[in-house]
Amino acid sequence: MSKVKSGDKVQVHYKGTLTEGGQQFDSSEGREPLEFTVGASMVIKGFDDGVLDMEEGEKRTLNIPAAHAYGDKNPEHIFEVPKENLPEEMKEPKVGDMLTMMTEQGQPIPVAIIELKDEAVVIDANHQLAGKDLTFDIELVKIN
Repeated sequence: MSKVKSGDKVQVHYKGTLTEGGQQFDSSEGREPLEFTVGASMVIKGFDDGVLDMEEGEKRTLNIPAAHAYGDKNPEHIFEVPKENLPEEMKEPKVGDMLTMMTEQGQPIPVAIIELKDEAVVIDANHQLAGKDLTFDIELVKIN
């Protein structure tokens, strides 16, 4: 039976949880398997590396440190925004509210309000999973 190598297109079912606490953050359950090309940086590095040498039907648990997942939190991505600059429909912002901001290149990125101040809110534009170690239970469905 063939084993996964870099450049193969694969299909996997997965369940992603936080290593600390075990909270599930994503799953392919009830959906089509995730399809990606191994080594093409289409998924996080630890996931990409974790499917190497798997055979169809094989199951594996991947423990991925933050550095091989979404990286560490970047303090430069945490900043204040004056409340007057928030969207009109956000009359009373709350910690945990999500907004969408645009990068200089015009790409939308989700951001979260993490603190309220008198005249401003503190925004975190890091990926929600940045700084977190992740665990994935995966099953290799197919090597294309």
